[in-house]
Amino acid sequence: MPSDTVKRWPPAYNQPFDSNAGYTVSAYDHVSAYWGSTHEETWKIVKKHDFISGLFLWSGFDYLGEPTPYPWPARSSYFGVIDLAGFPKDAYYLYQSEWTDESVLHIFPHWNWTPGEIIDIWAYYNNANEVELFLNGKSLGIKSKKNDEFHVMWRVNYEPGAIKAISRKNGKTVLEKEIRTAGEPAKIEMIADRNEIKADGKDLSFVTVKILDQEGNLMPDADNLINFKINGNGLIAGVDNGYQASLEPFKANYRKAWKGLCLVIIQSIEKSGKITLHAEADGFLPSRVEIKSR
Repeated sequence: MPSDTVKRWPPAYNQPFDSNAGYTVSAYDHVSAYWGSTHEETWKIVKKHDFISGLFLWSGFDYLGEPTPYPWPARSSYFGVIDLAGFPKDAYYLYQSEWTDESVLHIFPHWNWTPGEIIDIWAYYNNANEVELFLNGKSLGIKSKKNDEFHVMWRVNYEPGAIKAISRKNGKTVLEKEIRTAGEPAKIEMIADRNEIKADGKDLSFVTVKILDQEGNLMPDADNLINFKINGNGLIAGVDNGYQASLEPFKANYRKAWKGLCLVIIQSIEKSGKITLHAEADGFLPSRVEIKSR
């Protein structure tokens, strides 16, 4: 922050820049390589000129190799709309708000900061005329996209609690989204994208693993080591957490969470039956998820 200043990282080939700790890149869409542009900069040009048929998005997903902007130990690109683990980044919702007819309202970042810290809140939305932001029930004002803007922003003095956004069209509520300050880490939640797969030795189920507080809020800075065990007619095909500078192996039965998330990929064998994935971490009750293989 501030989020309304575009940064070129690196500014030129092999030149130093004001980097972030931990080999990270901001979730705000204001960082690009010197040879590229931000998502909004590029999409603005495409929308302005009818003779431009589209944009070249480098890249849809982060990918191994060509680590930009950081060198080793970064081992992948950073500029994808979706990370290595398949988790959408915040810029994903920019494209969703532009390219889908379904109503979209996405606010970020998380709401765990230091009291008094100034935080920029962004909102992507569509199918609405305006968005109103609330902090602990108090309105921080109504914003609307002007001219060629793709998001609205509030600069907020942080205080614990909840931020809530309401999008409206012609005075009627379209969507509401809320982010609450997370407490202490309390539990592991596992969600399979499919609870039934084919017993062909190839089919996969992608299991998202979350570190939550007692109220079910995602812990935005949780990096707990989680150990996995599988029983039944399946195997662990891979693990990931989306962190571009993680040196943990993809083929393993453990993974550290990154920003409260990690991923386990379950693969069937050529025998039908039940597959049970167990997750354990110090200080947490075990969690499990069941998948049927047919």
